Amino acid sequence: MCLALIAALGFGALLLWLELRHRLRPASPLRLDSHSWTVHEPAAGSATEASPGAVTAAISVDGVLRLSNRHARMEVMVPEVELRPTLLGKGDLSGVTVTARLTAAHPDEDSRADGYWAAYIVKGHKQTEARVMLTIAAPAGRPAAGAAEQQQIDPLTLIDTLWLEVLWINYGPFGRLQRRDGLLIPLRKPEPLQPATARWRTGEACQVLPLPTHLLGVLDDPAEVLRRYAAAVLQPGDILTIGETPLAVMQGRYQHPAMVEPSALARLLCRVFHPTSSLATACGLQTLIDDVGPARVLCAWLAGTLMKLVGSRGGFYRLAGEQARLIDDITGTTPPYDQTIVLGPAQPERSCRELARALGVPVAVVDVNDLGRVKVLAASDGCDEGLLLRALRPNPAGNANERTPLVVVRPA
Repeated sequence: MCLALIAALGFGALLLWLELRHRLRPASPLRLDSHSWTVHEPAAGSATEASPGAVTAAISVDGVLRLSNRHARMEVMVPEVELRPTLLGKGDLSGVTVTARLTAAHPDEDSRADGYWAAYIVKGHKQTEARVMLTIAAPAGRPAAGAAEQQQIDPLTLIDTLWLEVLWINYGPFGRLQRRDGLLIPLRKPEPLQPATARWRTGEACQVLPLPTHLLGVLDDPAEVLRRYAAAVLQPGDILTIGETPLAVMQGRYQHPAMVEPSALARLLCRVFHPTSSLATACGLQTLIDDVGPARVLCAWLAGTLMKLVGSRGGFYRLAGEQARLIDDITGTTPPYDQTIVLGPAQPERSCRELARALGVPVAVVDVNDLGRVKVLAASDGCDEGLLLRALRPNPAGNANERTPLVVVRPA
């Protein structure tokens, strides 16, 4: 009895130490977000002669980055900011160039004309901004490979998305922390499907219609996305589904592994998971620890191991919480998020209710894969879960680069 009490006290002290160490780890109160992004296409006939025989055109993109300090007293310095743009498109973009310029727009300092980022202090409960200007330039046209007639292709028409990474330093009482945030800026969006052109697929006592969208990101509002791409084809009785990962990235629930500092617990426990699990890497498991805490992860692992010994599998995932199943490590999602760790969506039940009110039809958040597994994470009133399981089992949205995160399910 005495030994059991000592063991219990020792285990409790271990859990307390893990939680305190986790909560007191170095952290910065600064957060980065952005707003006011605009894309300017080159006007017809606006190409200019850059050099003999080389005609160029350009797309310009501008927006605002905002750094906010959530702490009341702590002052944090930002000595370095770097922009790293990457273009995504439907063809060879090797001839396309991107130039980026960052101009500080501090509330208490004048901007420098030379574009140099001077180290700046963000005081408690204050914020500052910086203007971003990007220019995407390319030869106005080149011969199409293998074309019988020398048809000219404008490389700018092959581009549809700009992935902008912001590498910035936080410097303060916590030390020197490197941050790496990424945001996706759609340059072009597909036209929404119309009832006359929609190609429905026949399912088991139902019809399904995958809806193509642009690559979704943190700049997108879920209600606006659903309204733009689904409103024209919806009718009473339909159910609109959205994938859990697209909803999560619109909520900003992703991060580069460089932002994750694996603890000893994460490095140790990640080795016991199956190699294909998103928790089988130290950064993947640490992401779960950061979300639910080290004590819960350790207890879930211990209890799950005991449950496995008596023939009950999956105990860890049930005890560690829904995020344990939903986290996607790198390579688990479509580019450019394939280089990030993506969590599951936050408050999916609330999102379903709000989206259902905005669209006027039931909405469900689903997790579907190519193995025929369908999980309804959350659903608004009026969703027939049995119908969704039958309709989505063939995975009409796909798990590759289909860009069809929305699916309309219509009872037959």
